[in-house]
Amino acid sequence: MAEKRNSALIFIFITLLIDITGIGIIVPVVPRLIQDLTGQGLSKAALYGGWLMFIYSVMQFIFSPILGGLSDQYGRRPILLGSLFGFGIDYIFCAFSSTIGWLFLARIIAGIFGASFSTAGAYIADVSPPDKRAQNFGLIGAAFGLGFILGPMIGGLLGQYGARVPFFVAAGLSLLNCIYGYFVLPESLATENRRPFDWKRANPIGSLRHLQKYPVIFGLIIPLVLIYIAGYSTQSTWTYFTMEKFGWDEKWVGYSLAFVGLMAAIVQGGLTRTIIPKLGNTKSIYWGLSLYAVSFLMYAFANKGWMMFVITIISSLGGLATPALQAIMSNEVPPNEQGELRGALTSLMSLTAIFGPVMMTGLFAYFTSPSAPVQFAGAPFMLGAVLTILSLILVKNLLTKG
Repeated sequence: MAEKRNSALIFIFITLLIDITGIGIIVPVVPRLIQDLTGQGLSKAALYGGWLMFIYSVMQFIFSPILGGLSDQYGRRPILLGSLFGFGIDYIFCAFSSTIGWLFLARIIAGIFGASFSTAGAYIADVSPPDKRAQNFGLIGAAFGLGFILGPMIGGLLGQYGARVPFFVAAGLSLLNCIYGYFVLPESLATENRRPFDWKRANPIGSLRHLQKYPVIFGLIIPLVLIYIAGYSTQSTWTYFTMEKFGWDEKWVGYSLAFVGLMAAIVQGGLTRTIIPKLGNTKSIYWGLSLYAVSFLMYAFANKGWMMFVITIISSLGGLATPALQAIMSNEVPPNEQGELRGALTSLMSLTAIFGPVMMTGLFAYFTSPSAPVQFAGAPFMLGAVLTILSLILVKNLLTKG
């Protein structure tokens, strides 16, 4: 049984690694592709980038609970394979886009099918005993880390041959990943643990409302919203910030994101499996959120490019919080509702992504524009620090009472 469980975890890790590598490949070239399609400068490109994330997140917010509910009835495997196929189609649309409108259409497709991460979370919950879930959820972060070592480096190098080349490579990886999963990925959800699909629960509001019967999970919703929004200060503006502040090109953006990925892989793939069991989930959350807040402040005031690499070490240690939070929430629900939980949490993340990227890229665009009262490209990171501190206060109050 343990051997089968370990094999399943290896399969899902490789699947996620290939998927995330494909995403990482396109990150360094997105600003240039937007500039090519719109003829606008970097500040305006950042605004378009925020709205592209907005439309993607709207689709995720609507469809994640549906796919989560379907995975609870039909299993994780078909949903995961379908989402990988959808990502491949999305990248092809991006590669052939001739106007910014086509780019928005591609993001709609990606948002509808982009359930691979939430389904992978449910998959890991299926095959993990409760006392191992925190460590095993760290595999998602490790896959993100390794994927962002390989992806941005490849994307930065390929970007020198054209802004569209990385999209073709990402499409190939996603479609090959779908084929790989078809032949080697086993189903994780046993038939006796499945439940019928219910439209009342398979919608964003219904799935979140259903969490009310789990006081700990429901109490973590506002802190999670704040954490997710804070995270978009880096996810949405890293490329634009480093290009504006330090004059980096796609190659250096790729190197920096590869380092972010390396540190995430070390923390999520290794340190979480030793530190979290020693500290416990609660203390891991406290330490993780504290380090996140400090790193946001340091990013905001960084004035040399090398500082971004040093600060990333501190920020990556903040990754202790995420798998610990996931473990606490996952342990609150039965096996036949793990998919619904992951879908609800993905919807919650997508809800914040509807306005988070627009907020952060808007802040960046405003404070880097000629009309700004003061030039401060680090404004999004400053807001991220404030939101993380508020989240830490709320989480500590909830878990102390519990």
